[in-house]
Amino acid sequence: MDPFSNLMAYVKDTRSLEYLAEILEWDQAAKMPHSAIEQRADSLGALTSVIHDRHKSSLIGEMLAKIDTAKLSLEEKAQIREIKRSFERANKIPSKLERTIEETTARANIAWEQALKANDFQKFKPELEKVIQLKREQGVILSSGGNPYDGLLEDYEVGMTSENLDVFFGDLKPRLNKLRDQILAKEEFQAPSGKKYSKEKQIKLAKELAGLFGYDFDRGRIDTVTHPFCVGAGNDVRLTTRVDEQDPFNCLYSTIHEAGHGSYEQNIDQKFCLTPIGKGSSFGVHESQSRICENQLGRSREFAGWLYQRMKDVFGEIGLSSSDEFYCWINQVKKGYIRTEADEVQYNLHIILRYELEKLLITGSLDVDDLEDAWNQKFLEYFGYPVESPKDGVLQDVHWSLGLFGYFPTYALGNVYAGCLYETMNKQIDDLGSSLAKGNTTSATKWLRENIHQFGALREPRETIEWAAGATISSTYLLDYLENKFTEIYSL
Repeated sequence: MDPFSNLMAYVKDTRSLEYLAEILEWDQAAKMPHSAIEQRADSLGALTSVIHDRHKSSLIGEMLAKIDTAKLSLEEKAQIREIKRSFERANKIPSKLERTIEETTARANIAWEQALKANDFQKFKPELEKVIQLKREQGVILSSGGNPYDGLLEDYEVGMTSENLDVFFGDLKPRLNKLRDQILAKEEFQAPSGKKYSKEKQIKLAKELAGLFGYDFDRGRIDTVTHPFCVGAGNDVRLTTRVDEQDPFNCLYSTIHEAGHGSYEQNIDQKFCLTPIGKGSSFGVHESQSRICENQLGRSREFAGWLYQRMKDVFGEIGLSSSDEFYCWINQVKKGYIRTEADEVQYNLHIILRYELEKLLITGSLDVDDLEDAWNQKFLEYFGYPVESPKDGVLQDVHWSLGLFGYFPTYALGNVYAGCLYETMNKQIDDLGSSLAKGNTTSATKWLRENIHQFGALREPRETIEWAAGATISSTYLLDYLENKFTEIYSL
């Protein structure tokens, strides 16, 4: 084989092992017997070690050196770009530091679980301090002595910097705060309560919704877990959701969200499957696909009208007299502490709070001793009421215990990207609203497939969004969408 083919065969084998690791993690969350935890941890650890070694192998460097990139196609150059980036970053980090981070985050995750259960940040603080020191060291290495936070951010959103994020979030914060304050000054919407929604019927409707938003059950499945996620690639992409008999929207909108992720993976050109570009362009781009399905499409007035009638068909009367009331119910804005339960208006404020704190932690401008107070002060500033306990504040997310510094901003970037994409989609699809009112998402999912999904990581994140949207990325599109939508709902 030629040098490029040799390299692609090697990295495809590595990606196949990564796919197997993902399926084992899915099985652990959805199907595995509880007593198998330690055995599975050993097996996953061994597999992960093999994967790490393959990413750092000198064979990659030798094969890269033999390839004349000038003779490669656009797609082949993109494959080389991803391979080279992964290889260079993997080899920047000393193996000893890598192992120490893995061991420390494993202990930190246990400490976080114990602290959350005890509702006591002090039980987590010593281990978190160790994680931050190690991630700061890693960030300095990855940024070649520059901003350590930017070095870590590159793992999740290639090409993004904290300077860019400061601009995006600086635009978002004042207008979101103003909109939130205007809404909360209004009388709170009284949602119906007391009705139980059976698990079986919720799952049946959730599967119907996943299919509507482009998910192919011939190449996937859906199971219930505590914290929903999506894994897999190509012809094996698996969704999970959760069920609360008092709150059907926990299940339904979690499923639409994960179906957005899943349909992205399923729709990537099959010739890219299990190759470096056979994946989402970035965490932020991936999140944009789940968010546009969940919010701009799934919580639209038109789709709400269809879903209202469908829920009555499935569950009987739901305590709401009209589709307008239903639309208000699924878009209500209310006070709350928990990021994962936040509405469209307030969600990004939760992310900005975390971004600002973790950036300070990694750059050494905030000590862990002061983290809980800093969290509580920022929350009071952004949301207008105090945090009452650590489990509702600094302890609520698992991310920092796992060393995932730089991950949080991609959630808000996903919303910003979704705003850009929806602006263009809405202009280019003449019958979008009328189709959604009939429960028909075909034109929308086709647009996403043709403009985002099929290309995988062929283009880098910014180019992926700007090519599809036909415009420069800006927070303005998201802000205009939110202000228009909620001004109407709340008669501001």
